[in-house]
This record gives sequence, C-alpha cells and structure tokens, in this order.
Amino acid sequence: MTKLLLFPTSHLLLPPKSLRRNPIPVPFFAARPPIMSLGPDGESGGSSLEHQSGGSYPIPVSPPYPAQSKEVELRRAMTAEARSGAYSGADLVFEDEWLAVANKPAGIYCETLLSSLGSATIQSELHLANRLDRDTSGLMVITKCHKVAAKLVKAFTDHKVKKTYLALCVGRAPKWEKININSGHGRSKFGAWRVYSASDVSRILPGGSFVKHMATSFEVLGINGRGKLREPTDIDMEEVESIIVQQKGDEIIGDDEKTDEVLVRAYPKSGRTHQIRLHCQYLGLSIKGDVKYGGVHEWKGVICETHALHAETLSFEHPVTGVQLCFQAPLPLWTSQLTEAMMLNS
Repeated sequence: MTKLLLFPTSHLLLPPKSLRRNPIPVPFFAARPPIMSLGPDGESGGSSLEHQSGGSYPIPVSPPYPAQSKEVELRRAMTAEARSGAYSGADLVFEDEWLAVANKPAGIYCETLLSSLGSATIQSELHLANRLDRDTSGLMVITKCHKVAAKLVKAFTDHKVKKTYLALCVGRAPKWEKININSGHGRSKFGAWRVYSASDVSRILPGGSFVKHMATSFEVLGINGRGKLREPTDIDMEEVESIIVQQKGDEIIGDDEKTDEVLVRAYPKSGRTHQIRLHCQYLGLSIKGDVKYGGVHEWKGVICETHALHAETLSFEHPVTGVQLCFQAPLPLWTSQLTEAMMLNS
C-alpha cells in the first residue's frame, strides 16, 4: 500500500542561484576517432555526414549505442508490451478531481497508466503531464482535463516542478561527493540521444533540431553498501564542483573493470530525454542494467531485466488550488535491498 508523504519544500532542490565561476572542464581522455564507415548499429564515432559537411554539424562527446543494446532493447520491449497489456489498477499516491499522481512500476510503458484509470469517457480527458522511460519506475502526474493539463505541462516546461531520482550505478567509485554537470543534448545523425559540448548549445543538428542545454546535480549516497539514504536537500551550487562539458567524458571501461556499486541521487535542472542516463554515462557511472548507455547487462551473475532508475520525489504547485504539493514514491525492491545493506554496514 502506498502513501502520500508531505515534507517541507525546503527539503527539495531549489533552482540554482548561479553556476560556479570557475568550472572544471573534463579532461579529454583520448583522441577523437577518425571518420569511419557506419557500423552495425548505424553509427560511428564521427559520422560520414559530419565529414562531408566539413564539420558543420557538432560532434557528440558521448559514445554511440553498443551493439549489444539492440538485442537487449528488443527483448525488453516485447516483455514490456506483455506486461503493459496485463497491467490494471494504477498504484495511486494521490488523487483529486483534477489530477492523480501514480507510482509507475519499471518495465511497462507510461501510457499504460492512462488505460488503467477510469471509464472510457474519462480516459479521453486524461493526459500525461510528465513521462518516464519504459524501464524507469516512480512518480508520474496524470491530469483529468485539458485545461489543467496545459497548466501543468507548462509548469514542467518552465522547470517549476522540482524532481529527484535515485540511480544505482556500476563503475568506479567517484572521487567527488557532489557534482554539477552542464552540457549540450541532442540527437545524432541516426536519431540516438547523445551528450554534446556545452559550447555546441543552439547549433543545428543533422535532423534539423538544435543542441539544447542540459544540467544535472548529483550526490553520492552510498558506495558498495556503505552510506545512508538521507532525505533530499538543497545543494549549495557555490560549494559544489561543476563540470562544463567540452570534450569526451571519462574513459569507457569494460564490464570486468566495473567494480563498485554507487547509489546516487540526481537533481535534474532541465527536462531532456534520457538526461540522467546520459549524464551518468558521461561521468563513467552508467546505471545498472542501462545497456543502451553503457550499463552492465549482467551483474554478480544476475541478468538485469530493467535499469535501476527511480523517480523518487515531485514537488509542484497545484494548478487549480495553488497548494504546494510534495510527493515521495515508495522505494522499489532494488533500493530497499540496498538500503538494508547500508543500515547493516553503518
């Protein structure tokens, strides 16, 4: 049974007052790859189109999807289709006459929540105010009329909705405890979401879209079962190391070199597609099970059926009553198991 947890809005991250004056650029770990023919995944480190156009298009600083991701994504999509078809009765954290807040399980499509609420007549008015990836669990807001939907979507677009996420990453334990990362975000030639240099923001991409700004703050909560799952708090931007992405991120390491489990909390400042997943990959801490963005498919002898990312909290002003609402989702199983280990090791 889920419950609504109300906590002061001061416990949520407020918009940054300013960025660090002297941000630390990420070192360029390797030479940019030469122009290559396209691989089986339809991408290369530098596309032929970029070469033909004389470098007029910005070049992504995160790697293309690994070849393994195609098979894994197809299998997960088929499983999610079956689970979504059998899903009924949304797990509601909150509901009134204007909106509902639901706790989406991992491994189903977010549109499934609409079909599990109300009658067919009501469903024609239902709208997803925010979206979560298929394999991401956590809080989603569903509005019950078009007018409320427009107001709440605008609140998300204007970054007036505060959010936090929990992610279990596998890689090498970071030296930082808290960090801010600013970069570009956009689609590469073949439609894959990639990280771009911050200096490329507003530049046009091959499909006609533009590189957009993407910013996330992270804090480490635990490493290898040691730490504490504390409440979300304000991060003082002036006191936290900041990265403004200019070149490629941390060197890609093989799964056999990924030795540490790192639990992080993410505070997204923008709402870009796959934002947290991309920034975790860039920092060398791909999310467990997120094969598309460099995460392990198998960990400690167990196949990862989904990735370990959870939309933990939401805070926003009610679009009708004006009351400030704060919600916290129940923890998923993988988080509960980890926090138990952290308590035992504390």
